[in-house]
Amino acid sequence: MVTNDATILRLKHDVLYEVAKAAWDGNLEEKRGEIPYSMIPGPQATYRCCIYKEREIIRQRVRLAEGKCPTGKDTSNVVQVINAACEECPIASYIVTDNCRKCMGKACQNSCNFGAISMGRERAYIEPGKCKECGKCSQACPYNAIAHLERPCKKICPVDAITYDEYGICVIDEKKCIQCGACVRSCPFGAISSKVYVVQVIEAIKAGKKVVAMVAPAAEGEFGQDITMESWRVALKKVGFTDMVEVAAGADMTAAYEAMEWAEAFKEGKKMTTSCCPAFVNMIKKHYPTLIDNMSTTVSPMCAVSRMLKAIDPETITVFIGPCMAKKSEAADKSIENNADYVLTFGEAIEMMRGKDVELEPAEETKQEGSVFGKRFGNGGGVTNAVIECLKEKGESTDVKVARCSGAAEVKKALLLLKVGRLPEDFIEGMMCQGGCVGGPSNLKQEMAFKKDRDAVIAKADGRGVWENLKNYDMDSFSMHRSYEKPEA
Repeated sequence: MVTNDATILRLKHDVLYEVAKAAWDGNLEEKRGEIPYSMIPGPQATYRCCIYKEREIIRQRVRLAEGKCPTGKDTSNVVQVINAACEECPIASYIVTDNCRKCMGKACQNSCNFGAISMGRERAYIEPGKCKECGKCSQACPYNAIAHLERPCKKICPVDAITYDEYGICVIDEKKCIQCGACVRSCPFGAISSKVYVVQVIEAIKAGKKVVAMVAPAAEGEFGQDITMESWRVALKKVGFTDMVEVAAGADMTAAYEAMEWAEAFKEGKKMTTSCCPAFVNMIKKHYPTLIDNMSTTVSPMCAVSRMLKAIDPETITVFIGPCMAKKSEAADKSIENNADYVLTFGEAIEMMRGKDVELEPAEETKQEGSVFGKRFGNGGGVTNAVIECLKEKGESTDVKVARCSGAAEVKKALLLLKVGRLPEDFIEGMMCQGGCVGGPSNLKQEMAFKKDRDAVIAKADGRGVWENLKNYDMDSFSMHRSYEKPEA
């Protein structure tokens, strides 16, 4: 996968820092207009054609950092295009390269059914307005002289939600978008990003409200072996959060209740899918709606912890911190009662803390809120392992076949087989990110880069069972299930 380089990430994080600091200082209204100029002083441009374009990009990023759409057009989509930053990607998908010999056979021209190819002075020419992007010319050329150019965002989108307008600016079809964030990571110009809710969280803390952070299991190992869940707890409390809870506890809850669903479905001969990955859920709801009845109704670990906290105190504001952008769309789905109020990515949380001069520091672990299975929930296959462990602990049959899907290609293949009734497995574990949540678009390191640290951190945890761990929580005080809206006939 193409990933954002250090320059793009630094620019993004610098904007977040400036906005967060201003929000903490209480002068965001005054500073908002100054940020583009302080970050881009000029007189010479650093990244783009001119300082005016660079400043406009910063303005739009500031809007995103406030949870707003970058261009002022109000849409509900979490993933947004920074129009000013989108440029220089080819509009034409097929172009003729220098390999063209203008051969006598004219195979390219003869293969085109739309009259899009003509012979220029030095090479063949494809007229963009006539080209239907069928690819026959590229296949026919004996010199491989016709290249297929795909924009990185369009190429990586698993649901064909990305097109472009007449000016070449990226356009996201919100009816198709599953908010997975793959396009965000792929854009070499940093022209796609997501709404950020740092300001809203800071305002809630400053207002004296009870704000509790919920940190994803994927955090373990992400920042090295010395940065533990206790490190997060200490830092977040310094910032002003009332407390922090490990979402690994919620993973145990989800695994246990999903195991009960699986056991019942297996006895009935019904095939099911998991429901913890919001991008996967969005994929089914938008692109495979006939399979909604096959989805588990068990809520995600994020939602489970949020419901637990709100059952204790309904006034609690819950904030999930993790590697997933799609979680923002889950939190925005008001059909899921008592879910997280806000979602921050790791990078957003770091900049929120930095805005108040707080950093993650090494700390010894003081308590464990999830089992090892809950802690590994975010790994590819982690959900399945946790569910099977729950079945074992309850004496249920574990003779089940599971399609452990990691990444969009595997997910789409499994769902298609389920749709046509040819899925050989009993259940589908759907993870839209390669490698699971630990490969999420907002992770600061690739999965393999921190695997060693992650394994070392989790190895220190005790071997408590999932159901044993759930005895520490009042599971009768809240529901672990949700309903899904059925598509219109």
